[in-house]
Amino acid sequence: MIRVKRVYQEPESQDGLRILVERLWPRGLTKEQARADLWLKEVAPSPQLRTWFGHDPYKWAEFCRRYRAELEERLDLLAFLRQKSREGTVTLIYAARDEEHNSALALKAFLEG
Repeated sequence: MIRVKRVYQEPESQDGLRILVERLWPRGLTKEQARADLWLKEVAPSPQLRTWFGHDPYKWAEFCRRYRAELEERLDLLAFLRQKSREGTVTLIYAARDEEHNSALALKAFLEG
C-alpha cells in the first residue's frame, strides 16, 4: 500500500515506512521532526522541472507527463519503492503546500499504474 502525506503533518503508526521524496529538505524541520525513515531525493523531479512547474495547477497534466519521462530513467528506484510497498505500507512524504498537485501524488500514480 502506498500513501501520500505532507511532511508537516503529524506522523502516525499506520504510515509504515516514511520516505521523503523531495529534492530539498523541508523548510523549518529538523530530521527528528520530519521522522523520515529514508530520503530518496533522486526520485524527486529535476530542479528544472520543479522550476518550470512552480506548482501551477494549469501545468499539472504536462508536469505529470514530463515527470513520468524522468521516472522512466530511474527504474532501479521505482523497483525499490514497489518492493517496499509490497512488504508493507509506504508513505511518500512531501513538503509542497498544494495537497492536490504535487510530485508525491504523481509518483504514487506512476507506481500504482
